[in-house]
Formats: sequence, C-alpha cells, structure tokens
Amino acid sequence: MTDAPDPISPDRARDLLEAAIRERLGDGWEDEESGWARVTGHDYMARVSRGRVNLDFYVDLLGNVTVEQTESNAAADAGRLLLWIMLGLSIVIALIIVRIAAGG
Repeated sequence: MTDAPDPISPDRARDLLEAAIRERLGDGWEDEESGWARVTGHDYMARVSRGRVNLDFYVDLLGNVTVEQTESNAAADAGRLLLWIMLGLSIVIALIIVRIAAGG
C-alpha cells in the first residue's frame, strides 16, 4: 500500500501563488503604473489582467504552479461594449426623467 501525498495547506498555496506572480510580473506588479490588476482569486488560484492579456495562476494540492496566458476574445469585447452602451443610455434616460420632473 502506498502512502498518499499530503496536500499543501491553503497558507502554503497562497505563498507559492504570490511567489509565482512576483516571479512572472516582478515585485512591483501591484503598483498602478504596472497596469496589472488582480481580477479574482483565492488561496489556490489568481487571475491578473492588463489590457487584453489575462494570466491565470493555479496551485495544485501538491504545490505545483501552472500559469496560463490568454487574451480576451471577441465575445468579451462585445459584452463590454454592450455594457458601456447600456450605461450611456441609462444616464440619458435618467437626465430626461430629471428634466421632466423639474417641469420642462
């Protein structure tokens, strides 16, 4: 009977994750000037983004770190555009309602 390997703790996974991010992006990656932003994450995963580039960092239960790089696709760009249009229309509608409520 073989012994199953012990999974790493969430604290250890978080340390490995942060080290991998610093190694890939540099120590000052969280500075606003770098352009990188942490989009989501937890102890075993993090997604950072800059412009159209997304980097996904994963730590498995044995402590191995994997990095995947992707670019935003056309569907994501179209979704963002749609949201901006909806925001603009909402502002215009709100202004019209305020103007009507103020008596013309």
